[in-house]
Amino acid sequence: MANSSSGVAVHDDCKLKFNELQSKRMHRFITFMMDNKGKEIIVDKIGDRTTSYDDFTSSLPEGDCRFAIYDFDFLTAEEVPKSRIFYILWSPDNAKVRSKMLYASSNEKFKKELNGIQLELQATDASEISLDALKDRVK
Repeated sequence: MANSSSGVAVHDDCKLKFNELQSKRMHRFITFMMDNKGKEIIVDKIGDRTTSYDDFTSSLPEGDCRFAIYDFDFLTAEEVPKSRIFYILWSPDNAKVRSKMLYASSNEKFKKELNGIQLELQATDASEISLDALKDRVK
């Protein structure tokens, strides 16, 4: 299915892997990227349930954009375990302008393909997706 604003399609594996994370809790995170031709969004990397938040942030490239999903487990003030699914648009300052534009123009369409996102972040550097930033968003 092509994106009307950017002409980018979403590969079926993207929704499949997202559903595995959301419903079956098989993954901790998933990163998505544009294919080499910039025509389709595909699965980039998958972290299993044992991977750390540092593993996730390390999987994001310093010089290119990505879409990412992170399943964040936390305890409420009452010590009740909870989970929130974060959608992150990673667009570092030093990414190429064309890449930033392509990801930005595909962002809304891609989010709509992933039904069940609970919180969203846009980040241009690691400080904007620190563990503390996620904790602040779930309060």
